[in-house]
Amino acid sequence: MSTTSALPAPSGPYLDQGLLPADFYAHENLLSDGERAKIEAIRAFLRTQAAPIVNDYWARAEFPFQLVEGFGSLGLVDWADPDSPEARPSNLLSGFIALELAHFDASLATFAGVHTGLAMGTVLNCGSDEQQRRWLPAMSRFEKIGAFALTEPHGGSDVAGGLLTTARRDGDHWILDGSKRWIGNATFADLIVVWARDTETGHVLGFVVEKDTPGFTATKIENKMALRIVQNADIVLDGCRVPEANRLENANSFKDTAKILRATRSGVAWQAVGVMFGAYEIALQYAKEREQFGRPIGGFQLVQDLLVRMLGNATASCGMVTRLAQLQDAGVYRDEQSALAKAYCTARMRESVGWARELLAGNGIILDYNIGRFVADAEAIYSYEGTREIQTLIVGRAVTGGLSAFVR
Repeated sequence: MSTTSALPAPSGPYLDQGLLPADFYAHENLLSDGERAKIEAIRAFLRTQAAPIVNDYWARAEFPFQLVEGFGSLGLVDWADPDSPEARPSNLLSGFIALELAHFDASLATFAGVHTGLAMGTVLNCGSDEQQRRWLPAMSRFEKIGAFALTEPHGGSDVAGGLLTTARRDGDHWILDGSKRWIGNATFADLIVVWARDTETGHVLGFVVEKDTPGFTATKIENKMALRIVQNADIVLDGCRVPEANRLENANSFKDTAKILRATRSGVAWQAVGVMFGAYEIALQYAKEREQFGRPIGGFQLVQDLLVRMLGNATASCGMVTRLAQLQDAGVYRDEQSALAKAYCTARMRESVGWARELLAGNGIILDYNIGRFVADAEAIYSYEGTREIQTLIVGRAVTGGLSAFVR
Protein backbone atom coordinates (compact mmCIF):
# COMPACT_ATOMS: atom_id res chain seq x y z
CA MET A 1 0.00 0.00 0.00
CA SER A 2 1.44 3.34 -1.04
CA THR A 3 1.56 5.93 1.73
CA THR A 4 1.22 8.90 -0.63
CA SER A 5 -1.14 11.64 0.61
CA ALA A 6 -2.81 12.03 -2.78
CA LEU A 7 -6.16 10.30 -3.17
CA PRO A 8 -6.42 7.67 -5.91
CA ALA A 9 -7.75 8.55 -9.34
CA PRO A 10 -11.33 7.52 -10.16
CA SER A 11 -11.82 4.19 -11.90
CA GLY A 12 -14.58 1.75 -12.59
CA PRO A 13 -16.87 0.77 -15.48
CA TYR A 14 -19.92 2.52 -14.00
CA LEU A 15 -18.23 5.93 -13.97
CA ASP A 16 -18.25 8.65 -16.59
CA GLN A 17 -14.78 10.09 -17.09
CA GLY A 18 -13.88 12.36 -14.20
CA LEU A 19 -16.59 11.29 -11.77
CA LEU A 20 -15.58 10.17 -8.30
CA PRO A 21 -15.98 6.52 -7.28
CA ALA A 22 -18.51 7.42 -4.58
CA ASP A 23 -20.73 9.29 -7.07
CA PHE A 24 -22.44 6.01 -7.91
CA TYR A 25 -25.56 7.67 -9.36
CA ALA A 26 -23.56 10.33 -11.25
CA HIS A 27 -25.05 13.32 -9.44
CA GLU A 28 -22.24 15.51 -10.75
CA ASN A 29 -23.65 15.09 -14.24
CA LEU A 30 -26.52 17.37 -13.20
CA LEU A 31 -24.05 20.26 -13.49
CA SER A 32 -23.52 22.05 -16.79
CA ASP A 33 -20.34 21.46 -18.77
CA GLY A 34 -18.95 24.78 -17.54
CA GLU A 35 -19.78 23.96 -13.93
CA ARG A 36 -18.15 20.55 -14.20
CA ALA A 37 -15.07 22.19 -15.67
CA LYS A 38 -14.84 24.38 -12.58
CA ILE A 39 -15.15 21.34 -10.30
CA GLU A 40 -12.47 19.54 -12.29
CA ALA A 41 -10.15 22.56 -11.96
CA ILE A 42 -10.69 22.61 -8.20
CA ARG A 43 -10.11 18.85 -8.06
CA ALA A 44 -6.85 19.14 -9.98
CA PHE A 45 -5.60 21.95 -7.74
CA LEU A 46 -6.42 20.02 -4.59
CA ARG A 47 -4.91 16.80 -5.90
CA THR A 48 -1.63 18.40 -6.92
CA GLN A 49 -1.20 21.25 -4.44
CA ALA A 50 -3.17 20.38 -1.30
CA ALA A 51 -3.28 16.60 -0.96
CA PRO A 52 0.51 16.14 -0.72
CA ILE A 53 0.85 18.53 2.25
CA VAL A 54 -2.35 18.36 4.30
CA ASN A 55 -1.23 15.55 6.60
CA ASP A 56 1.90 17.44 7.56
CA TYR A 57 0.02 20.65 8.32
CA TRP A 58 -2.73 18.73 10.13
CA ALA A 59 -0.14 17.02 12.35
CA ARG A 60 1.48 20.37 13.19
CA ALA A 61 -1.89 22.16 13.58
CA GLU A 62 -0.72 24.88 11.20
CA PHE A 63 -2.40 26.51 8.23
CA PRO A 64 -0.92 26.20 4.68
CA PHE A 65 -1.04 29.85 3.70
CA GLN A 66 0.66 29.06 0.39
CA LEU A 67 -2.68 27.61 -0.83
CA VAL A 68 -4.68 30.81 -0.32
CA GLU A 69 -3.58 32.45 -3.56
CA GLY A 70 -4.60 29.30 -5.40
CA PHE A 71 -8.05 29.40 -3.83
CA GLY A 72 -8.40 32.94 -5.14
CA SER A 73 -7.26 32.04 -8.63
CA LEU A 74 -9.86 29.26 -8.87
CA GLY A 75 -12.61 31.89 -8.85
CA LEU A 76 -14.68 30.16 -6.18
CA VAL A 77 -16.63 33.33 -5.41
CA ASP A 78 -16.17 35.69 -8.35
CA TRP A 79 -19.92 36.22 -8.16
CA ALA A 80 -19.44 38.32 -5.01
CA ASP A 81 -17.35 40.94 -6.81
CA PRO A 82 -19.64 43.74 -8.05
CA ASP A 83 -17.12 44.48 -10.80
CA SER A 84 -16.95 40.86 -11.99
CA PRO A 85 -19.04 39.70 -14.95
CA GLU A 86 -19.58 36.32 -13.34
CA ALA A 87 -23.15 35.49 -12.33
CA ARG A 88 -23.86 34.02 -8.94
CA PRO A 89 -23.55 30.22 -9.21
CA SER A 90 -26.33 27.79 -8.55
CA ASN A 91 -26.64 26.30 -5.10
CA LEU A 92 -25.94 22.96 -6.75
CA LEU A 93 -22.55 24.17 -7.99
CA SER A 94 -21.76 25.75 -4.61
CA GLY A 95 -22.64 22.44 -2.96
CA PHE A 96 -20.35 20.46 -5.21
CA ILE A 97 -17.55 22.92 -4.51
CA ALA A 98 -18.00 22.29 -0.77
CA LEU A 99 -18.12 18.54 -1.43
CA GLU A 100 -14.94 18.64 -3.49
CA LEU A 101 -13.02 20.56 -0.84
CA ALA A 102 -14.11 18.17 1.92
CA HIS A 103 -13.38 15.17 -0.30
CA PHE A 104 -9.70 16.10 0.07
CA ASP A 105 -9.64 17.74 3.49
CA ALA A 106 -12.35 18.87 5.91
CA SER A 107 -10.16 21.62 7.36
CA LEU A 108 -9.71 23.31 3.99
CA ALA A 109 -13.44 22.96 3.37
CA THR A 110 -14.12 24.58 6.74
CA PHE A 111 -11.69 27.42 6.05
CA ALA A 112 -13.43 28.15 2.75
CA GLY A 113 -16.90 27.72 4.23
CA VAL A 114 -16.23 30.20 7.03
CA HIS A 115 -14.76 32.72 4.62
CA THR A 116 -17.21 32.44 1.71
CA GLY A 117 -20.39 31.24 3.42
CA LEU A 118 -20.42 32.79 6.87
CA ALA A 119 -18.31 35.95 6.51
CA MET A 120 -18.95 36.87 2.87
CA GLY A 121 -22.51 35.58 3.06
CA THR A 122 -23.21 37.92 5.95
CA VAL A 123 -21.79 40.95 4.13
CA LEU A 124 -23.72 40.00 0.99
CA ASN A 125 -27.05 39.52 2.76
CA CYS A 126 -26.76 42.05 5.59
CA GLY A 127 -24.43 44.72 4.26
CA SER A 128 -25.38 47.88 2.40
CA ASP A 129 -24.41 48.33 -1.25
CA GLU A 130 -21.48 50.47 -0.12
CA GLN A 131 -20.32 47.87 2.39
CA GLN A 132 -20.53 45.12 -0.19
CA ARG A 133 -18.42 47.15 -2.62
CA ARG A 134 -15.94 47.99 0.12
CA TRP A 135 -15.27 44.44 1.27
CA LEU A 136 -16.51 41.77 -1.13
CA PRO A 137 -14.18 42.26 -4.13
CA ALA A 138 -11.01 41.65 -2.09
CA MET A 139 -12.69 38.83 -0.19
CA SER A 140 -13.81 37.16 -3.40
CA ARG A 141 -10.17 37.08 -4.53
CA PHE A 142 -9.08 35.74 -1.11
CA GLU A 143 -6.96 38.86 -0.65
CA LYS A 144 -8.83 39.60 2.56
CA ILE A 145 -9.95 36.66 4.67
CA GLY A 146 -13.13 36.67 6.74
CA ALA A 147 -14.25 35.11 10.01
CA PHE A 148 -17.64 34.86 11.73
CA ALA A 149 -17.88 35.42 15.48
CA LEU A 150 -21.17 34.24 16.98
CA THR A 151 -20.47 31.39 19.43
CA GLU A 152 -19.51 32.41 22.97
CA PRO A 153 -17.61 30.54 25.71
CA HIS A 154 -20.74 29.85 27.74
CA GLY A 155 -23.27 29.65 24.93
CA GLY A 156 -23.70 27.34 21.98
CA SER A 157 -27.13 26.04 21.09
CA ASP A 158 -28.82 28.78 23.17
CA VAL A 159 -26.99 31.63 21.45
CA ALA A 160 -30.21 33.21 20.14
CA GLY A 161 -31.36 34.15 23.61
CA GLY A 162 -28.10 33.94 25.50
CA LEU A 163 -25.84 36.26 23.52
CA LEU A 164 -23.77 38.17 26.09
CA THR A 165 -21.45 40.26 23.91
CA THR A 166 -22.69 43.85 23.99
CA ALA A 167 -22.63 46.85 21.65
CA ARG A 168 -22.99 50.37 23.02
CA ARG A 169 -23.44 53.39 20.75
CA ASP A 170 -20.92 56.19 21.35
CA GLY A 171 -21.33 58.98 18.80
CA ASP A 172 -20.18 57.74 15.40
CA HIS A 173 -18.78 54.54 16.92
CA TRP A 174 -19.89 51.42 18.76
CA ILE A 175 -18.11 49.95 21.78
CA LEU A 176 -18.06 46.15 21.74
CA ASP A 177 -17.43 44.17 24.92
CA GLY A 178 -17.53 40.42 25.39
CA SER A 179 -15.92 37.20 24.25
CA LYS A 180 -16.32 34.61 21.49
CA ARG A 181 -15.07 31.04 21.15
CA TRP A 182 -14.36 28.54 18.36
CA ILE A 183 -14.04 31.28 15.76
CA GLY A 184 -12.47 29.76 12.64
CA ASN A 185 -9.86 31.79 10.71
CA ALA A 186 -9.87 34.42 13.47
CA THR A 187 -6.14 34.31 14.24
CA PHE A 188 -5.30 35.67 10.79
CA ALA A 189 -8.58 37.03 9.37
CA ASP A 190 -8.65 40.58 8.04
CA LEU A 191 -12.39 41.07 8.61
CA ILE A 192 -14.34 39.48 11.46
CA VAL A 193 -18.13 39.56 11.52
CA VAL A 194 -19.08 40.01 15.19
CA TRP A 195 -22.59 39.64 16.54
CA ALA A 196 -23.44 41.65 19.66
CA ARG A 197 -26.51 42.78 21.58
CA ASP A 198 -27.39 46.47 21.56
CA THR A 199 -27.43 47.59 25.20
CA GLU A 200 -30.22 50.07 24.48
CA THR A 201 -32.67 48.06 22.36
CA GLY A 202 -31.66 44.47 23.16
CA HIS A 203 -31.49 43.71 19.43
CA VAL A 204 -28.70 41.56 17.99
CA LEU A 205 -26.57 43.59 15.57
CA GLY A 206 -23.77 42.64 13.20
CA PHE A 207 -20.45 44.45 12.88
CA VAL A 208 -17.33 44.02 10.75
CA VAL A 209 -14.29 44.32 13.00
CA GLU A 210 -11.07 44.88 11.10
CA LYS A 211 -7.84 43.16 12.09
CA ASP A 212 -5.67 45.11 14.55
CA THR A 213 -8.61 47.16 15.86
CA PRO A 214 -7.69 48.21 19.42
CA GLY A 215 -9.54 46.13 22.00
CA PHE A 216 -9.75 43.06 19.73
CA THR A 217 -7.65 40.02 20.65
CA ALA A 218 -7.71 36.55 19.07
CA THR A 219 -5.87 33.66 20.72
CA LYS A 220 -5.48 30.31 18.99
CA ILE A 221 -7.22 27.35 20.63
CA GLU A 222 -4.61 24.63 21.12
CA ASN A 223 -4.74 20.84 21.52
CA LYS A 224 -7.66 20.15 19.18
CA MET A 225 -8.19 16.57 18.02
CA ALA A 226 -10.14 17.58 14.89
CA LEU A 227 -9.86 20.12 12.07
CA ARG A 228 -6.35 20.83 13.25
CA ILE A 229 -5.51 22.92 10.18
CA VAL A 230 -8.35 25.32 11.00
CA GLN A 231 -7.10 28.14 13.19
CA ASN A 232 -9.92 28.45 15.73
CA ALA A 233 -9.60 31.23 18.26
CA ASP A 234 -10.89 32.61 21.52
CA ILE A 235 -11.78 36.26 20.93
CA VAL A 236 -11.85 38.99 23.56
CA LEU A 237 -13.54 42.32 22.83
CA ASP A 238 -12.51 44.84 25.47
CA GLY A 239 -13.80 48.30 24.68
CA CYS A 240 -13.35 47.50 20.99
CA ARG A 241 -14.24 50.68 19.12
CA VAL A 242 -15.92 50.09 15.75
CA PRO A 243 -17.15 52.87 13.45
CA GLU A 244 -20.84 53.13 12.58
CA ALA A 245 -19.78 52.60 8.95
CA ASN A 246 -18.81 49.03 9.95
CA ARG A 247 -22.20 48.19 11.43
CA LEU A 248 -23.92 45.94 8.92
CA GLU A 249 -26.91 47.96 7.80
CA ASN A 250 -29.33 45.05 7.40
CA ALA A 251 -28.29 42.96 10.43
CA ASN A 252 -30.75 44.13 13.06
CA SER A 253 -32.01 41.00 14.81
CA PHE A 254 -31.15 37.37 15.37
CA LYS A 255 -33.52 36.54 12.51
CA ASP A 256 -30.94 38.09 10.20
CA THR A 257 -28.25 35.91 11.77
CA ALA A 258 -30.47 32.86 11.34
CA LYS A 259 -30.83 33.53 7.60
CA ILE A 260 -27.08 33.13 7.23
CA LEU A 261 -27.00 29.96 9.30
CA ARG A 262 -29.84 28.41 7.34
CA ALA A 263 -27.83 28.76 4.14
CA THR A 264 -24.49 27.62 5.56
CA ARG A 265 -26.05 24.66 7.36
CA SER A 266 -26.77 23.09 4.00
CA GLY A 267 -23.11 23.68 3.12
CA VAL A 268 -22.08 21.63 6.15
CA ALA A 269 -24.27 18.78 4.88
CA TRP A 270 -22.40 18.95 1.56
CA GLN A 271 -19.11 18.84 3.48
CA ALA A 272 -20.28 15.69 5.22
CA VAL A 273 -20.98 14.10 1.84
CA GLY A 274 -17.50 15.12 0.70
CA VAL A 275 -15.93 13.47 3.73
CA MET A 276 -17.87 10.29 2.96
CA PHE A 277 -16.70 10.41 -0.65
CA GLY A 278 -13.08 10.80 0.43
CA ALA A 279 -13.24 8.06 3.05
CA TYR A 280 -14.94 5.63 0.67
CA GLU A 281 -12.40 6.38 -2.06
CA ILE A 282 -9.46 5.66 0.24
CA ALA A 283 -11.07 2.48 1.61
CA LEU A 284 -11.95 1.21 -1.86
CA GLN A 285 -8.41 1.67 -3.18
CA TYR A 286 -6.96 0.06 -0.07
CA ALA A 287 -9.30 -2.93 -0.45
CA LYS A 288 -8.05 -3.45 -4.00
CA GLU A 289 -4.37 -3.24 -3.08
CA ARG A 290 -4.08 -4.75 0.42
CA GLU A 291 -3.51 -8.50 0.33
CA GLN A 292 -4.21 -11.03 3.05
CA PHE A 293 -4.39 -14.83 2.74
CA GLY A 294 -2.95 -14.55 -0.75
CA ARG A 295 -5.45 -12.18 -2.36
CA PRO A 296 -6.79 -8.59 -2.16
CA ILE A 297 -9.04 -8.08 0.84
CA GLY A 298 -11.59 -6.49 -1.49
CA GLY A 299 -12.48 -10.03 -2.53
CA PHE A 300 -13.75 -10.93 0.95
CA GLN A 301 -17.47 -10.73 1.71
CA LEU A 302 -17.15 -8.76 4.96
CA VAL A 303 -14.96 -6.13 3.30
CA GLN A 304 -17.40 -5.74 0.42
CA ASP A 305 -20.19 -5.35 2.98
CA LEU A 306 -18.34 -2.41 4.58
CA LEU A 307 -17.75 -0.82 1.19
CA VAL A 308 -21.39 -1.12 0.19
CA ARG A 309 -22.57 0.33 3.49
CA MET A 310 -20.29 3.32 2.98
CA LEU A 311 -21.41 3.72 -0.62
CA GLY A 312 -25.07 3.54 0.41
CA ASN A 313 -24.61 6.28 3.01
CA ALA A 314 -22.74 8.50 0.56
CA THR A 315 -25.26 7.97 -2.23
CA ALA A 316 -28.33 8.59 -0.07
CA SER A 317 -26.76 11.70 1.45
CA CYS A 318 -25.67 13.04 -1.93
CA GLY A 319 -29.21 12.60 -3.22
CA MET A 320 -30.57 14.53 -0.23
CA VAL A 321 -28.25 17.53 -0.59
CA THR A 322 -28.70 17.57 -4.36
CA ARG A 323 -32.46 17.86 -3.95
CA LEU A 324 -31.99 20.48 -1.22
CA ALA A 325 -29.87 22.55 -3.61
CA GLN A 326 -32.58 22.31 -6.25
CA LEU A 327 -35.13 23.59 -3.73
CA GLN A 328 -32.77 26.43 -2.80
CA ASP A 329 -32.32 27.36 -6.46
CA ALA A 330 -36.10 27.38 -6.85
CA GLY A 331 -36.41 29.65 -3.81
CA VAL A 332 -38.78 27.31 -1.96
CA TYR A 333 -36.61 25.57 0.63
CA ARG A 334 -37.29 25.81 4.36
CA ASP A 335 -35.24 25.86 7.56
CA GLU A 336 -36.26 22.35 8.51
CA GLN A 337 -35.03 20.99 5.18
CA SER A 338 -31.54 22.35 5.80
CA ALA A 339 -31.73 21.06 9.37
CA LEU A 340 -32.68 17.54 8.27
CA ALA A 341 -29.85 17.44 5.74
CA LYS A 342 -27.29 18.58 8.32
CA ALA A 343 -28.49 16.07 10.92
CA TYR A 344 -28.82 13.10 8.58
CA CYS A 345 -25.70 13.56 6.45
CA THR A 346 -23.36 14.19 9.38
CA ALA A 347 -24.69 11.12 11.21
CA ARG A 348 -24.13 8.96 8.12
CA MET A 349 -20.68 10.50 7.72
CA ARG A 350 -19.77 9.52 11.27
CA GLU A 351 -20.78 5.92 10.56
CA SER A 352 -18.97 5.81 7.24
CA VAL A 353 -15.59 7.08 8.38
CA GLY A 354 -15.74 4.52 11.19
CA TRP A 355 -16.31 1.73 8.69
CA ALA A 356 -13.44 3.02 6.55
CA ARG A 357 -11.16 3.01 9.58
CA GLU A 358 -12.32 -0.51 10.36
CA LEU A 359 -11.49 -1.67 6.84
CA LEU A 360 -7.94 -0.29 7.09
CA ALA A 361 -7.49 -1.89 10.53
CA GLY A 362 -4.30 -0.64 12.20
CA ASN A 363 -3.31 1.40 9.18
CA GLY A 364 -6.50 3.41 9.69
CA ILE A 365 -4.97 5.31 12.58
CA ILE A 366 -1.81 6.37 10.73
CA LEU A 367 -1.88 9.75 9.02
CA ASP A 368 -0.01 8.35 6.01
CA TYR A 369 -3.15 6.44 5.09
CA ASN A 370 -5.39 9.52 5.46
CA ILE A 371 -8.36 7.84 7.15
CA GLY A 372 -7.32 8.79 10.68
CA ARG A 373 -7.58 12.46 9.71
CA PHE A 374 -11.02 11.89 8.19
CA VAL A 375 -12.26 10.11 11.32
CA ALA A 376 -11.08 12.87 13.64
CA ASP A 377 -12.35 15.72 11.46
CA ALA A 378 -15.77 14.13 11.13
CA GLU A 379 -16.31 14.66 14.85
CA ALA A 380 -16.13 18.44 14.43
CA ILE A 381 -18.40 18.54 11.38
CA TYR A 382 -20.91 16.39 13.28
CA SER A 383 -21.22 19.10 15.93
CA TYR A 384 -20.65 22.53 14.40
CA GLU A 385 -23.32 24.78 12.87
CA GLY A 386 -25.90 23.20 15.15
CA THR A 387 -25.73 19.81 16.84
CA ARG A 388 -27.76 16.85 15.63
CA GLU A 389 -30.07 17.20 18.62
CA ILE A 390 -30.88 20.84 17.82
CA GLN A 391 -31.48 19.98 14.16
CA THR A 392 -33.92 17.24 15.17
CA LEU A 393 -35.89 19.74 17.27
CA ILE A 394 -36.15 22.09 14.29
CA VAL A 395 -37.39 19.29 12.07
CA GLY A 396 -39.60 17.85 14.82
CA ARG A 397 -41.33 21.20 15.34
CA ALA A 398 -42.06 21.40 11.63
CA VAL A 399 -43.43 17.89 11.17
CA THR A 400 -45.68 18.12 14.25
CA GLY A 401 -47.32 21.30 13.04
CA GLY A 402 -45.45 23.68 15.31
CA LEU A 403 -45.23 21.72 18.58
CA SER A 404 -41.93 22.98 19.97
CA ALA A 405 -39.76 20.78 22.17
CA PHE A 406 -37.18 23.52 22.76
CA VAL A 407 -36.50 24.26 26.42
CA ARG A 408 -37.30 27.87 27.33
